[in-house]
Amino acid sequence: MESLQKHPLRPQLKGRHLLTLKEFTAEEILYLLDLSAALKHKKKTGKERGDLLANKNICLVFEKDSTRTRCAFEVAAYDEGCMTTYLQGSHTGKKESIEDTAKVLGRYYDGIEFRGALQSVCETLAQHSGVPVWNGLTDAFHPTQILADLLTIQEHLLYGNKKGTAGLPNPATNASAPPPPPPQLPADRFKGVKLVFVGDTRNNVAISLMIAAAKLGMHYVALAPESLWPKGDVLTHMQEAAKATGGTISCSADVASAVKGAKIIYTDVWVSMGEEALWEERIQQLRAYQVNMDMIKATDEADVIFMHCLPSFHDLQTVVGRQVRDKYGLESMEVTDEVFRSEHSVVFDEAENRMHTIKGILVATMSDKF
Repeated sequence: MESLQKHPLRPQLKGRHLLTLKEFTAEEILYLLDLSAALKHKKKTGKERGDLLANKNICLVFEKDSTRTRCAFEVAAYDEGCMTTYLQGSHTGKKESIEDTAKVLGRYYDGIEFRGALQSVCETLAQHSGVPVWNGLTDAFHPTQILADLLTIQEHLLYGNKKGTAGLPNPATNASAPPPPPPQLPADRFKGVKLVFVGDTRNNVAISLMIAAAKLGMHYVALAPESLWPKGDVLTHMQEAAKATGGTISCSADVASAVKGAKIIYTDVWVSMGEEALWEERIQQLRAYQVNMDMIKATDEADVIFMHCLPSFHDLQTVVGRQVRDKYGLESMEVTDEVFRSEHSVVFDEAENRMHTIKGILVATMSDKF
């Protein structure tokens, strides 16, 4: 932690917004990952109650439902002594403008998280609040998810943790021994790693993953029918950015060639929040792109990992899952239950890392004691 505190990047992250990862350099992203890993180790060694955010207060503005994002922000803040207010159903955007709300919240709080539809709302809060604003999800971007994804990839592919035990005692050696600190990794740690996103590759998670991959020199493949490929400036800009880092950004509709050599297979629900009317269309488009064990085997990589930002329709234990089964005959959707529960799946490590990386963001952008 001391080396991170004295790192030359530390001062330039204080007071920063996290609206997208486009505004962050590769070095800054890696610093956030290293800080998050150190904070995770601190928590896993029984030192979770800290004071790096003592006397701070943050407001969590939620227009969309949430499990992981809300819980991760609240626990991350509490662990380091910060208080939170969960704000839902306010006058924001109805009887009071976003600008005026931002100016009010900025007088009360040391930081604001926003989760809602419009990226422009997040940007307006950042412009007028005078405090750090963090994007907990918009229809356009999901940067906090991607930091958790990158930490998970680090742990499983770069630390060599096959069962998601980063920061935990090894029961095969000495269960009572404290876990070792995370290893120091080189700046090119992600270079050449192939990640395939399968599904609607235009969604907020896929676009945010593509941005991170381009900055870090990864090989990113958007696997979907051409109608669901990303379009416009963001694709062009990220392809150009990848050239400078030794990475590649490509799109494919062919499963076999796209997944060959992939270290990560990543998917998301076929229909995002607010798109429920599109179920039939998306099922027709993506049925052939379900992540199943044949796809996993087609990577020809024994240590390939499966990732999903959750929630997932991998079985019939949800109302929506049963409705889709009754109407369309599918027992699972974007991923089979076999893959979801397999040794390749790291989805719950990924979910846990939402909290550790959000803590890293809070400490980096808001702490006066670090």
